[in-house]
Amino acid sequence: MTGVTKIAVAGTHSTGKTTFLKGLEERLITAGHDVVYVHGSAAEAQDLGFPILKNHTFESTAWLVGQTIRLEMAATLKADVVLIDRPVPDAFGYLIAALRTTHRSNGEARLGRLETICKAWTEEYDLVFTTRLDESIPIGPDRDGDAAFRAAADQAIGEVLARLAPDHHVLTPQNLGQSTELAMRVATEDRR
Repeated sequence: MTGVTKIAVAGTHSTGKTTFLKGLEERLITAGHDVVYVHGSAAEAQDLGFPILKNHTFESTAWLVGQTIRLEMAATLKADVVLIDRPVPDAFGYLIAALRTTHRSNGEARLGRLETICKAWTEEYDLVFTTRLDESIPIGPDRDGDAAFRAAADQAIGEVLARLAPDHHVLTPQNLGQSTELAMRVATEDRR
């Protein structure tokens, strides 16, 4: 145990990850925790020239995984709770969805190596949540509007988490309160 609690939320875009984590962040700060919020770096990857979303590649995913790990580790220097919006399994799920929807392949060996890295790192998280797609909730502004890819990412992230974090919790609008209380309890227990 590092003494730092890491709480991760994965899921396709516009499913409530950031809303949940920002509310949790407020509660944790009010309770006296030093909190750092880490968000995935897809926009930065895209600015560097890496393809994202439906065009994800092995290389863009490996960069995102490495960058996420780097940001999480830097956050542990300043916080007793790190909140991760788009943890490493999220990037891997997006790659799987991209490959499926565009009928591409990266080779099983390469995917296996990337999954091994993601699995090893996922074990560092103290608590993992995933959101589920509710298609009645519209996609947020400035988000990719490809509904088919959004659904494919939801499915792939769910499959990845079933393998890499079988004890993860599904976050829904109906269980936000219980999920927040669980996260608060884990953060408090880890602090002892």
